[in-house]
Amino acid sequence: MSIWNYVVTAHKPTNVTHSCVGNFTAPQELNLIVAKCTRIEIHLLTPQGLQPMLDVPIYGRIATLELFRPHGEAQDFLFIATERYKFCVLQWDAETSELITRAMGDVSDRIGRPTDNGQIGIIDPDCRLIGLHLYDGLFKVIPFDNKGQLKEAFNIRLEELQVLDIKFLYGCSKPTIVVLYQDNKDARHVKTYEVALKDKDFVEGPWTQNNLDNGADLLIPVPPPLCGVLIIGEETIVYCSANAFKAIPIRPSITKAYGRVDADGSRYLLGDHAGLLHLLVITHEKEKVTGLKIELLGETSIASTISYLDNAVVYIGSSYGDSQLIKLNLQPDAKGSYVEVLERYVNLGPIVDFCVVDLERQGQGQVVTCSGAYKDGSLRIVRNGIGINEQASVELQGIKGMWSLRSSTDDPFDTFLVVSFISETRILAMNLEDELEETEIEGFCSQAQTLFCHDAVYNQLVQVTSSSVRLVSSTTREMRYEWHAPQGYSLNVATANATQVLLATGGGHLVYLEIGDGTLTEVKHEQLEYEISCLDINPIGDNPISSQLAAVGMWTDISVRIFSLPDLNLITKESLGGEIIPRSVLLCAFEGISYLLCALGDGHLLNFLLNMSTGELTDRKKVSLGTQPITLRTFSSKNTTHVFAASDRPTVIYSSNKKLLYSNVNLKEVSHMCPFNSAAFPDSLAIAKEGELTIGTIDDIQKLHIRSIPLGEHARRICHQEQSRTFAICSLKNQSNAEESEMHFIRLLDDQTFDFISTYPLDTFEYGCSILSCSFSDDTNVITVLGLRMFYPKKMSQPRILVFIVEDGKLQLIVEKETKGAVYSLNAFNGKLLAAINQKIQLYKWMLRDDGTRELQSECGHHGHILALFVQTRGDFIVLHEEGAIEERARDYNANWMSAVEILDDDIYLGVIASLPHEQYVFLEKLQTNLRKVIKGVGGLNHEQWRSFNNEKKTVDAKNFLDGDLIESFLDLNRIRMDEISKAMGVSVEELCKRVEELTRLH
Repeated sequence: MSIWNYVVTAHKPTNVTHSCVGNFTAPQELNLIVAKCTRIEIHLLTPQGLQPMLDVPIYGRIATLELFRPHGEAQDFLFIATERYKFCVLQWDAETSELITRAMGDVSDRIGRPTDNGQIGIIDPDCRLIGLHLYDGLFKVIPFDNKGQLKEAFNIRLEELQVLDIKFLYGCSKPTIVVLYQDNKDARHVKTYEVALKDKDFVEGPWTQNNLDNGADLLIPVPPPLCGVLIIGEETIVYCSANAFKAIPIRPSITKAYGRVDADGSRYLLGDHAGLLHLLVITHEKEKVTGLKIELLGETSIASTISYLDNAVVYIGSSYGDSQLIKLNLQPDAKGSYVEVLERYVNLGPIVDFCVVDLERQGQGQVVTCSGAYKDGSLRIVRNGIGINEQASVELQGIKGMWSLRSSTDDPFDTFLVVSFISETRILAMNLEDELEETEIEGFCSQAQTLFCHDAVYNQLVQVTSSSVRLVSSTTREMRYEWHAPQGYSLNVATANATQVLLATGGGHLVYLEIGDGTLTEVKHEQLEYEISCLDINPIGDNPISSQLAAVGMWTDISVRIFSLPDLNLITKESLGGEIIPRSVLLCAFEGISYLLCALGDGHLLNFLLNMSTGELTDRKKVSLGTQPITLRTFSSKNTTHVFAASDRPTVIYSSNKKLLYSNVNLKEVSHMCPFNSAAFPDSLAIAKEGELTIGTIDDIQKLHIRSIPLGEHARRICHQEQSRTFAICSLKNQSNAEESEMHFIRLLDDQTFDFISTYPLDTFEYGCSILSCSFSDDTNVITVLGLRMFYPKKMSQPRILVFIVEDGKLQLIVEKETKGAVYSLNAFNGKLLAAINQKIQLYKWMLRDDGTRELQSECGHHGHILALFVQTRGDFIVLHEEGAIEERARDYNANWMSAVEILDDDIYLGVIASLPHEQYVFLEKLQTNLRKVIKGVGGLNHEQWRSFNNEKKTVDAKNFLDGDLIESFLDLNRIRMDEISKAMGVSVEELCKRVEELTRLH
């Protein structure tokens, strides 16, 4: 890895940590606000479901997310606090659909021990203050003034050091907190305090409750009229207030999240560690609590947050599995569950291990991750780009063009596939056995190359060859009319739609025809000064079957021109610059916005915004899609139009949030593509590549494709073995019997079906820390090696290394080697095995005995590490988490706890790290600096501070790493801001866009 690096998120965070519901975007609109680690998403609840409104990055990890409504306001504000003790208050601006920062600040203290149980951020129900528990023994108060503005924060000493939860109580004349804490004898109690804002101190509260359930760790404040608090334990639930105490026993469980159902707080949803969802009901008479009832509703993902929306619809946010939108039904289903899953939202986190493999053997790596945890554990296959799922193929060399045709105008499906060659045209069609076979359209000229084909009105088909334009009946297949090229000229380029034909002959002649019932009428002829290289009249205006504009690409002056139809008046001329001619032009519309795409002969693509009424071209952008000429065609997928760019790096162009995106297609080289939506192969594409014609369906149009393999258990380590076509995983399964115990396994999975094909159970109290597939010197077998550790100190058996071979799809144990410590990491090293065992690095060699048995023999070792958790090798060098080799070459004396070597991102989302040449690094660093000035972080949070290195001892600015997420956000800026940065950089907007677009194609 070079010292100049570009780090970018390949997949946004998907792990949901917080959510809340309220009227944020308007007084009458109900919003769901979701926090995903370093991003917030704002959704609007509509009759059709959740509609996304905004998705923005936050320069910090979100620790608190709460909605509140200051006095005199018609809608809610949003309070966010980050793990680095920054906070902000945000308000929605309906005019710009953006977030406004109402307040911001830093609540860190110079001294103080951060709390073990994480930050707690709470807001007084009457909006008198915000309370934060950030450091042991301190409660920070940010008061509101009577206008709802925040005043200066102060600390109050808190006697209780081991705080488990703090909440504000409802219905108190003075702000009152309730504190759940553990004393030094591990007993748990609840205490209440009034916050005296004038004295900046606590006053003894109205009540206390001692000696609660030993597992009590969650408080739920109950709103008026009942007030009081619910204390959720592992075996009991207690309702407590100044004048009431009610308790019920529950089945042992650890409650992870809760969501209030009713405004009066009489019903709550509770989600536990096993993903079970319960309904807790407070029974009451005349505002007096009479008891508690709890009922099991069903199973969901393991919830980290629960938000009740409306009409029995609930959002379950999860850090351990996919988040869900569920409906609670009045009647149970056949399995007794009241829970119906309406929608799932993919979550890749937490990723604890992954490997990169080429499963399809197409030369493209896919990441297989160990994702999720406990019962929501899964493997996820993540691949970049869009896949084509092949349905049929036929060998055909030398294809020059392809078009699909219908047998009648109102036929919903395509019937014919016209394939053009250098000196002939062949027609393929689907037969009754759903096979492609050759057929004939009698009216077509089959002894010449077809330049263009199209369906036309009145059940007609159009074929253009170099000598004529033919109009053929699609029902009788006979020719109805033929328009001949002028004497001495041949047709070079052609395009058509259902009612119009546009042709170019040698000598720069442009001819416009209109299609009638059995007639072709020459309406206009124009001579241009140069030869014409490409044409398009794709209808994107109000009329779906005819176009008012024509796009024309030119030789010699290397320009693209827009003409009006039917009169062929020149409206716009745009010089493309350079010496490479335009090879394909396309008028298209994405998300209601009209564009002109222009592909050049060297693999570059230009796109312009097109004004349909004036024909004006603006907002020019250029991107490199490959090195060969590009052919552009539109196609439909899931009722949305996209563009396929066929070249040496085939690409799909699509639009998301009014921005053009480019996604690679997982094929080597494509010369031509056309949509082929036949009855047998609906929504398919016909693709010409490397001497064959393929018909296939296309994946969902998105950058990353994620396939889930649910395991029902927690996969912790994974490796792939190419020779046996298998994955080996270390996994753990919780046994839900009387004593919840963990069982640990080594499982072998087929790498195509992902079925378990072999299992090796580990001893009780033993689990796999590391797994590796490798081969040893002097042994032809490829071997799977497993490093183990003990997790129960009273168990005296030794940690060990196990060596397996895969025979007939089974794991066979061939060698077992005891070690003097946990085997944290394994690596192959020059035909030997390198192991990180506690604080030692040990090298083992592989010995074959005379009797055919094998053993691992210790060869040499190196001591002196705090704890060697990760080890990597390259050539003759070994890198571990403190950079030590067997012969020590370097040591970092600033010991830092690393989460991984080589994986430079946390376990929530996938990232890409790319090494850059120094010259490019310097250019991008300048761009990053200018972007920091122009793009202000949400809530006024500082980008440089967020990206700095930070631990308990120090904070240091990031060095030699560029934030790709910030740099690529340049493409989302409006033109004014782009111009501002372009001026500061001394580089044109077009050049900046091109260079940043190329970076986006890294991932």
